[in-house]
Amino acid sequence: MPDAPRVLIAKPGLDGHDRGARVIVRLLRDAGFEVEYTGIRKTPDEIAEQARQFEAEAVGLSILSGAHMELIPAVMDALQRAGLEHVPLIAGGIIPPKDRTALLEMGVVAVFTPGARSDDLLSALRAAAEAGRRANERG
Repeated sequence: MPDAPRVLIAKPGLDGHDRGARVIVRLLRDAGFEVEYTGIRKTPDEIAEQARQFEAEAVGLSILSGAHMELIPAVMDALQRAGLEHVPLIAGGIIPPKDRTALLEMGVVAVFTPGARSDDLLSALRAAAEAGRRANERG
């Protein structure tokens, strides 16, 4: 049986509302994921460094501040600078439909909003972590 998927859940920027992120962390742990949570108010570089140290196979970003169109590309850039461009990124939060489309076009694997089904989140994160694992193995 393969190792548990390794997922980092992160709260970039000044957003201090982390109840949803904590719920996702618990959901993932209960589903057998190995998960680490950054805590609130992390910079993109801090998130990339924690992803590197944790050997994350996927990163989930929780953003409720409305700054998703600035923060997500900044995290993507930080992951690339850290040599982690192969690590899939999933976003969640208050994200309008037009921004969801733009984020997906930028390379975000999935975007979730409040009310998303737990099964959908688990499936997306499991698939993202598996893709990240395969990409890392290809080197």
